[in-house]
Amino acid sequence: MKAQARDELLQLLQTRFEQNPQRHKGIAWSDVLKRLQDRAGALTSLAAMESSGGEPDVIGRDAKTGDIIFCDCAAESPSGRRSLCYDRAALDSRKENKPAGSVLEMSAEMGIELLDESQYRQLQTLGEFDLKTSSWIQTPPGVRSLGGALFCDRRYGQVFTYHNGAQSYYAARGFRGRLAV
Repeated sequence: MKAQARDELLQLLQTRFEQNPQRHKGIAWSDVLKRLQDRAGALTSLAAMESSGGEPDVIGRDAKTGDIIFCDCAAESPSGRRSLCYDRAALDSRKENKPAGSVLEMSAEMGIELLDESQYRQLQTLGEFDLKTSSWIQTPPGVRSLGGALFCDRRYGQVFTYHNGAQSYYAARGFRGRLAV
């Protein structure tokens, strides 16, 4: 990453961090910055999260490792990560009208982890997300082996978890990711 792009991203992340203190109580920006400076690859992943509409922000610290956790905090599922089926097997199963890709492949390319249901619900305690969209989440192997995949959203003041065929895709469904630094 070029110095100017790095500096602009760091400034954007710091501004978002300072504007949303309720997301990361007890974490100082200086701690975040030090971790980011020590892990240059993390900035590449954060840049990918940002450029695809994720608006990443710090949402906490891992109690076991001490890692600082970034997560997509855009109000709606990131616009640059929608209209994707769940995984490569689902993509390959489509005979026509294939989407551009899959959630699991894109998240791996970005170097981020797809949220699981617990992580998604924890994110929803920090704000109201996906009021008009939905987001794919990690799907247990038993569900996936039967052809399904899970997604979540917030409606009527509640967080819901649903299922769909893994090969399905929608313009209003994307995915949220997280990155431990």
